[in-house]
Amino acid sequence: MPLPYPDDLASVVLRTDFSNDSAWDALREAIDAAEDGVATYVDDPRFADVSIQALVDEDAAAEEDDKITYVFLADAVTMTDPMHPLLAVDLYDEPGRTFRVPAEWYAEISANLSIANMDFADFADSTDATGTFRGW
Repeated sequence: MPLPYPDDLASVVLRTDFSNDSAWDALREAIDAAEDGVATYVDDPRFADVSIQALVDEDAAAEEDDKITYVFLADAVTMTDPMHPLLAVDLYDEPGRTFRVPAEWYAEISANLSIANMDFADFADSTDATGTFRGW
């Protein structure tokens, strides 16, 4: 199950929950509405309920030029919470490390990660008690 590669200067938003098409549409609209909200959306049922470990393993097995280093998951929590908090997953520095990010903060995090201006840990270390990044 090779991981999809993002478009230039975008991040992969990987749908893993297929229970609510309207919530998926609302999430994409929220991301697209933000300034610099650029995403490579992957809506492929083969990723339904994929585990974090499976993603880590797949990225580790990829050729160096095919590694994506991080991914944002649109899972069941994303689809049911009105803030649409994506699950950010580190696939490179600390494979499997995660944090939540409401859709409104996706663009800032994606932009900084895609140009390597900041590291995954910069955001993961700045989460609240629930493990959610809510801005600086």
